[in-house]
Amino acid sequence: MDGAGIAVGGNLVVDYVKVIDSYPRQGNLSSILSIKKSVGGAVTNVLLDLAKMDPDLELQAIGLVGNDEDGEYVEELLRKHKVDISLLGKTASANTSFTDVMTVESTGDRTFFHYRGANSLLAFEHFDFNKIKARLLHIGYVLLLDALDSADEEYGTVLARTLAAAQSRGIKTSIDVVSENSDRFSRIVPPSLKYTNYCIINEVEASLTTQIPARDSTGALMPDKLERMCDTLFEMGVHDWVIIHAPEGAVAKDASGRRYGQPSLDLPPGYIKGTVGAGDAFCAGVLYSIYKGWDMEKALAVGTAAAACCLSEVSATEGMKDIQSIEKLFDCMPKRQF
Repeated sequence: MDGAGIAVGGNLVVDYVKVIDSYPRQGNLSSILSIKKSVGGAVTNVLLDLAKMDPDLELQAIGLVGNDEDGEYVEELLRKHKVDISLLGKTASANTSFTDVMTVESTGDRTFFHYRGANSLLAFEHFDFNKIKARLLHIGYVLLLDALDSADEEYGTVLARTLAAAQSRGIKTSIDVVSENSDRFSRIVPPSLKYTNYCIINEVEASLTTQIPARDSTGALMPDKLERMCDTLFEMGVHDWVIIHAPEGAVAKDASGRRYGQPSLDLPPGYIKGTVGAGDAFCAGVLYSIYKGWDMEKALAVGTAAAACCLSEVSATEGMKDIQSIEKLFDCMPKRQF
C-alpha cells in the first residue's frame, strides 16, 4: 500500500459524561453526581487513542463540526495531539454533534442521548481522496451518518460508494457500526461490507446485521453463534478480517478461514470507572496492529488490552496508554474464562 498513516472519517462528538446514582424509570428522578466534558465519536475517540498509543503515527481526521464552541473544542484537542485536521469541515447549517452519556456510578453502565447535528451532513464529497494521505481508512459509525447512510443507486449506500472509492485508490478500509434499537441493519450495513477490508463490530451490531442471536435466554454469550456471524459477514462481502468483540472476549476470522478467540482481561474490583469508548479503544488497537503489519492474534491482544485501558477512566480516551504499556497490561493481567 502506498501512503502513510491512518485516516478516520465519520462521527465527531462532544460527550457530556454525567455520572448518576441510578438509571430512573420514565417519569422518575435520578441525581447527577458529576459532569465531565470530553470528546466522543469514532473519529475523535479512535484518533486520540491512536495518538496516545504512538505519538509518531501520522493521523488524519475527516468530518464536519458546527461553527460553535464545541466545534472549536474538538479541533483544538485533535490539533493538540498532532492530528491533521485539514479535511475537518465546518458547517453553519447545524451545531456540532453532542451526546449526554448517563453513566451509573455503581456499575459503569451507560446510556446515550445523542444529537446528530453536523455529522448528519457528512457526504461523499467531504472525502477528498486527492488529500487523503493514509493507507488505511476507518469510517464509523454506520447508521449514525445520515447522508452517508442514504441510498445510492449503484452501490446501495453513499458510504459503500465512499469505501469503494478508497479501495480503488489502494487504501484499505475498515468500518464500525453504532449499536441502536432499529431494523435498519439488514438494509444499510450490507452494501458497505462488499467494500470493507476489516469489519470490527460488537456482538449486538453483528447480531442485528446477520440476524443470528449472540446470547441465549439467560443472557450468556454464545461463541459458536459469533463464529457463524463471522462466516455470514464474509459471505456478505468482507475481504480480509471480521472481528466481533463483546465484554467477555472477541471472536474473529480471516480470509484464509482461520478462526480466533481472545478472552477479555480479568480486571480487579473497582478498576472499571466507565465503559464509554471501550469499543473504539478496541478498534484503535486493532487498526494500529493492522497498520504495523501484525497478525490477528497480536491484533486481538492489543485491542483487548487497549479496551481495558479505556475502562480505567470515565471518559472515552483519558485511560489510553502508549503501545508498550498496552502490551505489558495484556501480558500481566489474568484472562477471563471464555
